[in-house]
Amino acid sequence: MSAAAPKSVESPSLEPSCRDTAAHALTVVRDGVITGEGPTTKGRVHFSRSLDADDTAWCTRILTATAVNDQPVSRAEAEALFEINEAATERTDGGRFDDLLAKAVAHYAASASGLKVPPRSVALSAESEIESWAPSYAAKVNSEMLEWIAGQMRGKRQNNRRLMAMVATFLGATALPLAGQLPNVFDIGM
Repeated sequence: MSAAAPKSVESPSLEPSCRDTAAHALTVVRDGVITGEGPTTKGRVHFSRSLDADDTAWCTRILTATAVNDQPVSRAEAEALFEINEAATERTDGGRFDDLLAKAVAHYAASASGLKVPPRSVALSAESEIESWAPSYAAKVNSEMLEWIAGQMRGKRQNNRRLMAMVATFLGATALPLAGQLPNVFDIGM
């Protein structure tokens, strides 16, 4: 991560107090990615439609803030991450955002399927492998969650290989009825 990663969330509007305000703060990051302007881009050169290590650090800080750390990732937060993923046509973060998106979506899907999830600081950490906490969930994620994930990925310009691999793992274990629909969403033969 870049030098900006350790700084605290400076803007009160970006300091989440709940999952709703975290989702809103992620839309501020999305807007900065789209325009290259705003509170998440201050003090640095940021091109529109680009996502860099600082943007990913903002997302990580927002998602792992103390107020939301022990709560599962919400659908609104996951949707905001999908929007950031779609908005960023250029990536210079070394794949960290793709990893964060896959882990956040897995966290949401597992939780929404009624499964216990680890704190966000553990589940979303760059040092934590998704397989260390998600493999037992694969057989238990409900098909509605898989359909939602597929819907988020359908027709999108940005392919997140990490997320596709996670979905393929879930599919292999649980969603044979969906298998006929998903080739239209992505090519599992990565």
